[in-house]
Amino acid sequence: MHCCSRESILLRPAQPLGDRKLGELSSAVGEGTRRVFSGTPALETRPALLREAWEAVERRGCGRPPPRRPRLASAPVPADPPGKQLPAATRNAVTQVPSETSFAPEGFVQVLCSDGETTEQTQTQHLQIQTVVAYNWRTGHVVKRFKGHDREITKIACIHKSNQFFSASRDKMVMMWELQGPSQPRQQFSGHAMVVTGLAVSPDSSQLCTGSRDNTLLLWDVGTGQCVEKASVSRNLVTHLCWVPREPYILQTSEDKTIRLWDSRGLQIAHTFPAKQHIQTYCEVSEDGHRCISCSSGFGGEGCEATLWDLRQTRNRICEYKGHFQTVASCVFLPRALASMPVIATSSHDCKVKIWNEDTGVCLFTLSLDGSGPLTSLAVADTISLLCASFSRGIHLLRVDHSRGLELREVAAF
Repeated sequence: MHCCSRESILLRPAQPLGDRKLGELSSAVGEGTRRVFSGTPALETRPALLREAWEAVERRGCGRPPPRRPRLASAPVPADPPGKQLPAATRNAVTQVPSETSFAPEGFVQVLCSDGETTEQTQTQHLQIQTVVAYNWRTGHVVKRFKGHDREITKIACIHKSNQFFSASRDKMVMMWELQGPSQPRQQFSGHAMVVTGLAVSPDSSQLCTGSRDNTLLLWDVGTGQCVEKASVSRNLVTHLCWVPREPYILQTSEDKTIRLWDSRGLQIAHTFPAKQHIQTYCEVSEDGHRCISCSSGFGGEGCEATLWDLRQTRNRICEYKGHFQTVASCVFLPRALASMPVIATSSHDCKVKIWNEDTGVCLFTLSLDGSGPLTSLAVADTISLLCASFSRGIHLLRVDHSRGLELREVAAF
């Protein structure tokens, strides 16, 4: 079999990458998974290759990165009400915490990082993160590290009103930790045959649902650590899980472009939403449990949208949010205190965070974080602050500014 040289896959001066090839490389960098490109051999995502590929993506997509700045921005961080615990996912991703967590008087954000500060030369090492790091998000200081996984961590979910949380990994394991306990896992959950890519904790904290690229969902008893239900659907490569508040239902997105609603009582499919045109990367449910958002992959503005769905009787599509130019990686419902109308936020591989009118789909504001690489996740820190995780520059603390309407500005990064 003829194999192209390694250099032929990357950017050459005389042969610039086309949009389609560049999109495939962008997806490989963003997902950190093994890909087979059309006309090229399979690639294992090694740091050197990813660095060259991402430099090509940045030249064509988000522009050349600006000079490296200090890990914490010079702008002071205003004092806020007591914050919350925010466990996170891979590549410095953050994930939303239950709104009533009360054990964190100062407020922390959990992020994943390698030991030591990441530099320009070692930023691709984020693909090999095996450690959960707890930060104080007001100062950027490390509070604690948690080690136990043998391979890269993919997702984290926290237990409601507790200092316990779960981490999933490419080592096929899920581990349970205590924020204020030892640095070793309290419990381990083993049952998947491939990388674990989804975690969701039930509202009463008694059950844990996990999903994987092995096409299966597993339901666990948190107290005993035993698997109580298992469901498998062909081609259902799970990308994210989210438990509906106060309900027995679990929302799930997949690489088969489908959003499914599962009933945890028997782990049966309760509803399948109309298939989208692109991989569904993420999902989020509103606090009242009435609506949900899903995010689409894409490139060059094709796909790259977020979609609002009704979770009640009709379960129809309500609205779409179009304006990103690369994969939409995360979405979040914002607190009603932020604006006079319901708003949502999305983050994308195009280095942008957008705020949208939830009802009309109108983009209210766009913040560009040039040089940060793909923006992989969003989380609400408090009533006026967001945390945005980036591939290249860590966590960005964003603050809503009403001085000239609804705007978003970066006040710190770590």
